[in-house]
Amino acid sequence: MPNPHLSILVVDDAKFSSAMIGRALSQASYQDVRFASSAAEAIALLEQRPASVVLADWLMPEMDGLALTGHIRQLDEMTDHYTYVILLTGKEGENVLGEAFDRGVDDFISKAAMNEQLVPRVYAADRLCNTLQRLLQENRLLTGNIASLEQRNLVDSLTGLGNARYLLQKLHDSLRQIESRGGALCYLLIGLADADALRQQYGQLFYNELLHGVARRLQQLVRPLDVLVRLDDGHFALITLIEDLQECSPSSFKRLHEGINLKAFKTSEGFISLKAGISLVGLDSKGLPVIPETLINHAMALLPDSYGSGRVAAMRLPLN
Repeated sequence: MPNPHLSILVVDDAKFSSAMIGRALSQASYQDVRFASSAAEAIALLEQRPASVVLADWLMPEMDGLALTGHIRQLDEMTDHYTYVILLTGKEGENVLGEAFDRGVDDFISKAAMNEQLVPRVYAADRLCNTLQRLLQENRLLTGNIASLEQRNLVDSLTGLGNARYLLQKLHDSLRQIESRGGALCYLLIGLADADALRQQYGQLFYNELLHGVARRLQQLVRPLDVLVRLDDGHFALITLIEDLQECSPSSFKRLHEGINLKAFKTSEGFISLKAGISLVGLDSKGLPVIPETLINHAMALLPDSYGSGRVAAMRLPLN
């Protein structure tokens, strides 16, 4: 049985031909049929509302059926839709039809056999459209599910460390722990000053290899219970919980700073030395309440000082 709500657009500059097609579709129980007398009018109608099937004359003034098909495919790409295009033609020959298929046409109806071919070809398009639209819907759902998984993902796929989302979660947890149990928190931002230059010079594949090396080095330098994450291509971050805020000082992390700056990384391009900066923000319960974004922003603002001085740049909250 045909789908009476199948959206059909008939494009023909000949009124008699359009009327004949419209009558045949109406008799076949199709109710959603629109008409355009030119390709330009058809494009305007499709921009307002997509159609499942377009029946278009191949030969029309100003823009023929092949050019119209090209515009339809562009609209389909923009709207995540598929329009089944059938051209009405008196042309014959494999070369002509082959070119049309290459241009995105789905089917043809010979004008000489219009009465016999029109409704059966639309029936076939109807069935295929149902399948195509279902597949497109399933693909949209799959894309949405993947996006949802990515939003919930807490792991950096390149290094296996936590990611920025994980950092926010752990900062929330750490601040709650300080509030309820005491102690202090040190938040460190580790920036790679030469990140952009190295990536441009050697390429992304090399840079990914270097990031792996930095991640491994940092894991060796931090404590087992510290939270280490990769924020982006130029930054890592570290959360460490300590008993006394006095321990949250540049001297406590001198080994970490030297471990990145003074020892080169072995890569496929040879040994590469990095210039890394570390900014440090510390607080205990006296610095509360505070939100994670405040720590993150303070550390980012301090990082240029570390690049310039070659030392760990530090501050404590609340600011005096």
